[in-house]
Amino acid sequence: MYTIFYAAEVANDLGRLRAYERARILETIENQLRYNPSESSRNRKILYGLVVPWDSCEPNWELRIGRYRVFYDVDESASTVCVRAVRFKPPHKTIREIL
Repeated sequence: MYTIFYAAEVANDLGRLRAYERARILETIENQLRYNPSESSRNRKILYGLVVPWDSCEPNWELRIGRYRVFYDVDESASTVCVRAVRFKPPHKTIREIL
């Protein structure tokens, strides 16, 4: 089981969302990232070659929750997940554009 930490900026990201969206995102983070967060799936993938605007350990991951994207990294040795950002992704934008 992994421990999930949230970067300080995530509070700002979540604070802009409606309560039901925020609850859905937090619940999905807990369900998807508590066990095996570094396993690729339909909604989780590694972001190869992406330069992120925060300090993180490689590789960076993306969790897709509807129209929102959760960006995180995993420290396997400490069994921790650090959620770095939550962003809304319109269909016409790329990941680089929303960061």
